Amino acid sequence: MTTLQLRIDEKEKNAAKKVFKSLGLDMSSAVKIYFKQVVLTQSIPFPLLTENGLTVQQENAILKAEKEAEQGINVTRTNNWEETKAFLDSLKKKRRNSPL
Repeated sequence: MTTLQLRIDEKEKNAAKKVFKSLGLDMSSAVKIYFKQVVLTQSIPFPLLTENGLTVQQENAILKAEKEAEQGINVTRTNNWEETKAFLDSLKKKRRNSPL
Protein backbone atom coordinates (compact mmCIF):
# COMPACT_ATOMS: atom_id res chain seq x y z
CA MET A 1 0.00 0.00 0.00
CA THR A 2 1.07 3.56 -0.64
CA THR A 3 -0.20 6.98 0.33
CA LEU A 4 -1.25 9.62 -2.17
CA GLN A 5 -1.37 13.32 -1.34
CA LEU A 6 -2.87 15.95 -3.58
CA ARG A 7 -4.02 19.53 -3.42
CA ILE A 8 -7.53 20.39 -4.49
CA ASP A 9 -9.89 23.31 -4.01
CA GLU A 10 -11.81 22.80 -0.76
CA LYS A 11 -15.20 23.61 -2.30
CA GLU A 12 -14.59 21.12 -5.09
CA LYS A 13 -13.48 18.47 -2.59
CA ASN A 14 -16.59 18.97 -0.45
CA ALA A 15 -18.87 18.87 -3.49
CA ALA A 16 -17.25 15.61 -4.65
CA LYS A 17 -17.47 14.21 -1.13
CA LYS A 18 -21.26 14.80 -1.16
CA VAL A 19 -21.60 12.98 -4.48
CA PHE A 20 -19.49 10.06 -3.25
CA LYS A 21 -21.52 9.87 -0.04
CA SER A 22 -24.75 9.72 -2.05
CA LEU A 23 -23.21 6.78 -3.94
CA GLY A 24 -22.21 5.05 -0.71
CA LEU A 25 -18.50 5.74 -1.19
CA ASP A 26 -15.86 7.52 0.81
CA MET A 27 -13.18 9.67 -0.86
CA SER A 28 -10.53 6.95 -0.66
CA SER A 29 -12.75 4.30 -2.27
CA ALA A 30 -13.75 6.68 -5.06
CA VAL A 31 -10.11 7.46 -5.87
CA LYS A 32 -9.26 3.72 -5.83
CA ILE A 33 -12.12 3.03 -8.25
CA TYR A 34 -10.85 5.81 -10.54
CA PHE A 35 -7.32 4.37 -10.57
CA LYS A 36 -8.61 0.84 -11.26
CA GLN A 37 -10.61 2.16 -14.23
CA VAL A 38 -7.58 4.04 -15.56
CA VAL A 39 -5.59 0.81 -15.50
CA LEU A 40 -8.41 -1.29 -17.01
CA THR A 41 -9.17 1.14 -19.85
CA GLN A 42 -5.61 2.43 -20.27
CA SER A 43 -7.13 5.92 -20.50
CA ILE A 44 -9.14 8.51 -18.62
CA PRO A 45 -12.33 6.48 -18.02
CA PHE A 46 -14.81 9.22 -18.93
CA PRO A 47 -15.17 11.93 -21.56
CA LEU A 48 -13.30 15.11 -20.76
CA LEU A 49 -15.82 17.95 -20.93
CA THR A 50 -15.44 21.70 -21.00
CA GLU A 51 -17.33 24.00 -18.64
CA ASN A 52 -20.12 24.01 -21.25
CA GLY A 53 -20.60 20.25 -20.92
CA LEU A 54 -19.16 19.54 -24.37
CA THR A 55 -16.06 17.74 -25.52
CA VAL A 56 -13.24 19.86 -26.92
CA GLN A 57 -14.02 18.46 -30.38
CA GLN A 58 -17.70 19.45 -30.08
CA GLU A 59 -16.79 22.98 -28.99
CA ASN A 60 -14.30 23.30 -31.85
CA ALA A 61 -16.94 22.10 -34.34
CA ILE A 62 -19.39 24.72 -33.04
CA LEU A 63 -16.79 27.49 -33.26
CA LYS A 64 -15.87 26.39 -36.79
CA ALA A 65 -19.54 26.35 -37.83
CA GLU A 66 -20.01 29.80 -36.30
CA LYS A 67 -17.10 31.21 -38.33
CA GLU A 68 -18.40 29.54 -41.49
CA ALA A 69 -21.89 30.93 -40.90
CA GLU A 70 -20.47 34.44 -40.47
CA GLN A 71 -18.71 33.99 -43.82
CA GLY A 72 -21.84 32.56 -45.48
CA ILE A 73 -20.29 29.09 -45.83
CA ASN A 74 -22.50 26.00 -45.29
CA VAL A 75 -25.53 28.18 -44.69
CA THR A 76 -28.98 27.02 -45.73
CA ARG A 77 -31.22 29.82 -46.81
CA THR A 78 -35.01 29.56 -46.83
CA ASN A 79 -37.66 31.89 -48.14
CA ASN A 80 -40.29 31.53 -45.44
CA TRP A 81 -41.21 29.97 -42.12
CA GLU A 82 -42.70 26.81 -43.65
CA GLU A 83 -39.45 26.06 -45.49
CA THR A 84 -37.44 26.77 -42.36
CA LYS A 85 -39.62 24.46 -40.23
CA ALA A 86 -39.47 21.69 -42.84
CA PHE A 87 -35.68 21.98 -42.96
CA LEU A 88 -35.35 21.83 -39.17
CA ASP A 89 -37.73 18.85 -39.00
CA SER A 90 -35.61 17.03 -41.59
CA LEU A 91 -32.53 17.61 -39.44
CA LYS A 92 -34.35 16.14 -36.42
CA LYS A 93 -35.28 13.05 -38.46
CA LYS A 94 -31.69 12.61 -39.63
CA ARG A 95 -30.44 12.92 -36.07
CA ARG A 96 -32.97 10.37 -34.75
CA ASN A 97 -31.95 7.89 -37.45
CA SER A 98 -28.25 8.48 -36.87
CA PRO A 99 -26.32 5.56 -35.38
CA LEU A 100 -24.70 7.92 -32.85
